[in-house]
Amino acid sequence: MDYRATQAFRTNLVRVLRTLRDSIFRRGKATSDRARSQAIFQNFYWHIHSVRVHRYTLRPVFTWGLGAFSFAFFAILCLTGILLMVYYKPSVSLAYDSIKDLHYVVPTGRFIRNLHRWAAHGMVVAVILHMARVFYTGSYRKPREFNWLLGMTLLVLTLGLSFTGYLLPWDQLGYWATVIGSNIAGSPREVTDVLGITPYFDPGAVIRQVLLGSNSIGEEALIRFYLLHVIVLPLALGAIVSVHFWRIRKDGGLSRPEHADPPPPEQEVFRPNKTYGLMALVKGKTPAVDREPENTLPSWPYLLLAELAVLMLAVAVSMVLAYHFDAPLKEPANPAVPENPAKAPWYFLGVQELVSYSAFMGGIGIPLICLIGLALIPYLDRERGTTGVWFDGKGGLKVAAWSLVYSALVVVGILFVAIRYGWLRNWFPAIPQWVIILVNPGTVLVLAFALWSVAVMRTKNSTRLAAIALFTCFLVGFTILTYVATIHRGPNWEFFWTKGDWPIY
Repeated sequence: MDYRATQAFRTNLVRVLRTLRDSIFRRGKATSDRARSQAIFQNFYWHIHSVRVHRYTLRPVFTWGLGAFSFAFFAILCLTGILLMVYYKPSVSLAYDSIKDLHYVVPTGRFIRNLHRWAAHGMVVAVILHMARVFYTGSYRKPREFNWLLGMTLLVLTLGLSFTGYLLPWDQLGYWATVIGSNIAGSPREVTDVLGITPYFDPGAVIRQVLLGSNSIGEEALIRFYLLHVIVLPLALGAIVSVHFWRIRKDGGLSRPEHADPPPPEQEVFRPNKTYGLMALVKGKTPAVDREPENTLPSWPYLLLAELAVLMLAVAVSMVLAYHFDAPLKEPANPAVPENPAKAPWYFLGVQELVSYSAFMGGIGIPLICLIGLALIPYLDRERGTTGVWFDGKGGLKVAAWSLVYSALVVVGILFVAIRYGWLRNWFPAIPQWVIILVNPGTVLVLAFALWSVAVMRTKNSTRLAAIALFTCFLVGFTILTYVATIHRGPNWEFFWTKGDWPIY
């Protein structure tokens, strides 16, 4: 009898302990494979995003999803790039034939290559527009200065990633575009020649040598561009994108105006300064306990659905373009037969237009000035403006509109003079080269834009409005220069209204 009682006691004790263990360690766990997988994905998703997202930042007309579009195109590029790597051979003797095999032999190879090409163009456009959106909404202001610098780095990496892929088909188009790029990289020799120090100090030759691996574009250049395109730049871009996302969380999410958080009447507002905790819980005895942050929604599923919608739209646009328009493939690269006109990729054509007047200032000097100016904007603009509002309201919109008109007239006017009447070298053949370097259409444009920005700052007494004026001028200038170089530049870099006006050789 005692033995049976003891056994019963032991059985009940084990049952109680098991129940207690299950209640402690298995409470709230998934009870099916689908629920378990969903829980895992939710936890992974919450490590990338905040648990909650503000309602205002989900408005399509505020961000236009440009940041998500940029990342979506990058994801498409990574996937299609891996598929292309299966068949591509990074060799001067084999690269062109491997691209032809992809184009004509490999099933869906042409479509995958087209998809890769259009996604690359889409990413460049999305990154540029995303930076413009961040600037015009004042989203670079404190505490987001560092993230603005990260965004500029991502812009440079995006352009580098796209440019290094241009040479890989080893056709005439990519080869001579790379020739233009390498000549721009070596353009500091223009300055050292004027100073007479090239035999002792030649940074242009060093930069060109590092870029190409030799004095000419050949096997070494192709291997370097291939490694940069498929390993170095994607890894660097992915790492900085991760930090970029992390800073968005640390800075309290996307920027938004003050009117996006109207306080409830006669009620304490719970508004964290930083990202929310994993479960968005608040401990303590204040009225904020057991309340959700105001004007927020769970990132799962609201933000997830928005991101998936952007991804689907990016994929759809890329697929439609890839189906209807083939990526170009010209004749095999031939160093003895130059392209005429030889043109850089479209996003560098504005630079090439300036390079035609001064190689150093157009290719290195002015782009470097623009990058430094963009990097300094968050530290020069210390006004307490309305962050998260387009153009800081009606005053900024008016300044941007007048800057658009002013810059368009100035750019068109200077191009008209340079194209119709030439520039200083045409007027004064014996003029020193250092004058050409300092006084050319590019430097005149920069000076005109800077004077307009100073005039706006003195008139409006606002560094923010001056920055809007300057940024708008450079954006309009980049657009017009790119258009002219793309549409109207023909053989020997002459101006033609249409391609039908080109001379027949």
